[in-house]
Amino acid sequence: MKTLTTLLLSSALLLGGVACSNTAQTAADAPDDTTQVGQVPQGEDSQTVQEDGESAVRRRQLNSDIRAREQRNNAGGGDLERADGDLESEVRSKLEANLPASQLTTEAKDGVVTISGTVPTQPQLERIDSLAREIKGVTDVKVNAVVAPAQPAQ
Repeated sequence: MKTLTTLLLSSALLLGGVACSNTAQTAADAPDDTTQVGQVPQGEDSQTVQEDGESAVRRRQLNSDIRAREQRNNAGGGDLERADGDLESEVRSKLEANLPASQLTTEAKDGVVTISGTVPTQPQLERIDSLAREIKGVTDVKVNAVVAPAQPAQ
């Protein structure tokens, strides 16, 4: 019985550790971590990401995700100290819904959110900071993203 308990507990801890090591990304082609800038998106990839980001169904999913996390936070007292994973997910959802064709990665640590990757236009780059700060619990934003217009598909 003890070995079964040990095995189950070990499996749960291993699964939890692997699940917590992922960064929140707005697109599958976004950088794997916030120290990378990302590559210039190709026209076809950029179009796919933009269509997904502008989809009404996807926008409802993102807004629902943000609402659910806010409701869980408010049920717990509504304090400004939020779990890093919640901040990463909410900021990622906010950016994905408002910056179509972006390829961004978010990481959060103690309320400080670091965002890297690429956006197709300068106005989108300038909106990253203000969009991230709209999320309750974000104390500071570091933007390491760059403007990289999509290249035509070859």
